[in-house]
Amino acid sequence: MSTTPSPLDGLRFAFGTLTVLPVTVTRWDRGAARGGMLAAPVAGLVVGALAAGCALALLALGAGALLACAAAAAVPAVLTRGLHLDGLADTADGLGSGKPAEDALRIMKQSDIGPFGVLTLVFVLLAQVAALAQLYGGSWGRGTLAALVSAATARLALTLAARRGVPAARPEGLGAAVAGVVPAGGAAGAAALVTAAAAAGGALLGVYDALRAALAVLLALAAAELLLRHCVRRFGGVTGDVFGALAETAATVVLLVLCLGR
Repeated sequence: MSTTPSPLDGLRFAFGTLTVLPVTVTRWDRGAARGGMLAAPVAGLVVGALAAGCALALLALGAGALLACAAAAAVPAVLTRGLHLDGLADTADGLGSGKPAEDALRIMKQSDIGPFGVLTLVFVLLAQVAALAQLYGGSWGRGTLAALVSAATARLALTLAARRGVPAARPEGLGAAVAGVVPAGGAAGAAALVTAAAAAGGALLGVYDALRAALAVLLALAAAELLLRHCVRRFGGVTGDVFGALAETAATVVLLVLCLGR
């Protein structure tokens, strides 16, 4: 095996760790992790396409926007085994506990979900479904764009969180495996590409949609960055749960921004 991972190794790592799609991961070293985290938005785009396809199929069959969008919101959860939502709930419990880092991390590792996690899950999922329903109810094209951009941006937030200088909170787990593997330049390049792609997709619907889509990506990344820094201060670094929380935060902010002003 070559000592230098190929782009295919990175794609396999991204799909193998961030989705349940049947992909065989052949390398688990830091080099493959770097490629995987850089390719994370590609995995997100596929997840978003499947979610959008589900919504469009149900709408074409006569389902209402609310039902179609509830199904669309469920698709990313199914394709990640609910890991991002679980990470969001665990992170909310850890932050909400107000306890020192060691105790908060212990709370996050427990299998049960506390009150902070339950409330966060309820409101985040309600916001996602409501936003998608508003967008699909107004235009199938804008709803599809939202599903694609939100899913890609959610995984882009993971790329940025895996950049060099962001430590792991624990010596084991997914957080430790990918923490600090992405060069700063690579993270910035990925952010620029996703923002440009979102704007290009929005441009198919109009200039205003192009600007809104780009703004949605940037604001979502800003929100994820604020949460990331808070988690690093509270926990001493990132964990797999924090990555999940960042993904759900970014996805939700994209959907909310795309709804505003409609």
